[in-house]
Amino acid sequence: MPVQVTAEDLAEARGTRPRALIVTIYGLYAREAGGWLSVSALIRLMADLGVDEPAVRSSISRLKRRGLLVAQRLDAAAGYGLSDQARAILLEGDRRIFERPRAAGEDGWLVAVFSVPESERDKRHQLRSRLSWLGFGTVASGVWIAPAHVEPQARDVLASSGLTGYVDLFRARYLAFRPEPDQVASWWDLDALERMYEDFVSAYGPVLTRWRRRRRDDDAAAFADYVQVLTHWRRLPYLDPGLAPELLPADWRGSRAADIFFELNERLAPAAHRHVAAVNRAAPSRP
Repeated sequence: MPVQVTAEDLAEARGTRPRALIVTIYGLYAREAGGWLSVSALIRLMADLGVDEPAVRSSISRLKRRGLLVAQRLDAAAGYGLSDQARAILLEGDRRIFERPRAAGEDGWLVAVFSVPESERDKRHQLRSRLSWLGFGTVASGVWIAPAHVEPQARDVLASSGLTGYVDLFRARYLAFRPEPDQVASWWDLDALERMYEDFVSAYGPVLTRWRRRRRDDDAAAFADYVQVLTHWRRLPYLDPGLAPELLPADWRGSRAADIFFELNERLAPAAHRHVAAVNRAAPSRP
């Protein structure tokens, strides 16, 4: 059975939750300021995204309970900083989100074979989650597969998660018996992933067209669109295994979606950064 794309994956990818927008803002802008943002600045930035103050405070509380944000005061201003766990997650995500890793046909495969005792089911769940996050598909129970180019990241993630004792990694090449693209379709839910990419293209193709026609920058508008597009995009690279082009369906929508994202990233990031800097300078030192 291929790795399934869940309703939660769809919600995360579409950025429908205020806390997903907050994570994006922290990932983009808080790390360069020591990982901290004032509450007042965050409320102002989220207002630019159409999210009201009660929803912001509720989302902050949830992120705090999950161990991603920690309450901190800086120069008498109330705010929240990134936890060590959140910093590690964001750092791991940078390469997947802002680069375009794609396998070549001759690269071969990385196979993960694992066995976890029933008494350690939490470790089994954690291992499956981490392999899925890395882009692995399912060949059989306890046998997962990914393009070989993910090996360095897989080694790092499994080691940092304390899971190396449960899994063995092998380099492999597919030999028989069905055509390799057919096998790939049984390991990953490519139809669902393509629908998600089509969703992204439909949502942000018009946004890109609008920005191509603009004659002047609007920093606040750039910020709002940039955070939305990145929040929608950042889940997709974790669901996409980065397969070689010859193993993908014809006219794969992931390629068009990536083109849209990276052009919007180039066009919007500088103006969005200026807007956040201006909000931070103007934010009052109060809770």
